[in-house]
Amino acid sequence: MPDALELISRDAARPPYFLAIDVGGTNLKFGIVDDNGHTLGRCSVRTEQEKGPEDACQRMNQVGRKLAIDCSVDMDDVARVGLATPGTMDVAAGMLLQPHNLPDWWNFPIRDHLESVIGKPVSFANDANAAAYGEYWVGSGAEFRSMVLFTLGTGVGGGIILDGKSVDGEHSHGSECGHMYVDSGPTARMCGCGQAGHLEAYVSAKAVVQRTREALPRNRQSTIADRLEAGEELTPLLVAQEADRDDRLALEIVMETAMYLSLGVVNMMHIIDPDAVILGGAMNFGGHATAVGRRFLERLRRDVRMRAFPALVDVTYIDFATLGGHAGYIGAAGIARSHYQS
Repeated sequence: MPDALELISRDAARPPYFLAIDVGGTNLKFGIVDDNGHTLGRCSVRTEQEKGPEDACQRMNQVGRKLAIDCSVDMDDVARVGLATPGTMDVAAGMLLQPHNLPDWWNFPIRDHLESVIGKPVSFANDANAAAYGEYWVGSGAEFRSMVLFTLGTGVGGGIILDGKSVDGEHSHGSECGHMYVDSGPTARMCGCGQAGHLEAYVSAKAVVQRTREALPRNRQSTIADRLEAGEELTPLLVAQEADRDDRLALEIVMETAMYLSLGVVNMMHIIDPDAVILGGAMNFGGHATAVGRRFLERLRRDVRMRAFPALVDVTYIDFATLGGHAGYIGAAGIARSHYQS
């Protein structure tokens, strides 16, 4: 069985096929995915959000059809299109509401418009929920019936899969794991959404940078200070690199991030009782590939063990995601597949 991220040939693929599109503020990611969750081909183009959603839908059609041809897949054999987008939305109505990184796309019926352009039924999903479904289908959560995904990046997103179904919520805003309250005190940190005390304010990439910057005046001996004085930009990657070199401040920031994240993980364990909690997104301190990434995961597991119901500790799998930036389009294809099957 090929790895989920390996490209497979048309001869090795199992129909039906699904065209998947993951919309971001910078890029549109495309994939042709088969019935087993394997990718025949993928590509990306610039979103060019300032040209508006109508133009984007036309390019989605053009790029998607070309990708199908490149994969030797006839569009007649594409059963559905999976579309994942960021921001607030009405999933049932197929409406984008106010996606903040797509300001020229507000209040647009993107599902129905894309259906009319591409001539295929379109399954519409939140991008973080789609990423969660991708990990559940063929990624780190593939062995389980239920899972929670935390996407750690500039912000903190999330997705919940229960009994094979994405939890979108009654008003399309379910699974916002980054916006649970973890601090209600008077000094609670401000989240990017404008509210204080949310998990995102403590464990996002922006939060890591902010906490590091605040600590530097008390830690001028840190090698982080040396790199900043040399003109480098303060990023979570820089913090991770110095933590890997055993810089005390950098390690403190990484371990503190694991501690804060454990609050969110335990909350979801107690509310959802999932089989697995998966950590996705780019802000993972290197994941399994680095010593500090492994230390981050072990500290997270240790702090969860301290805070969670003992009955849940040994039966809840906690690990890094495996699909990386491909999870969104793979999950969008998986959601389209589930709609096709039903």
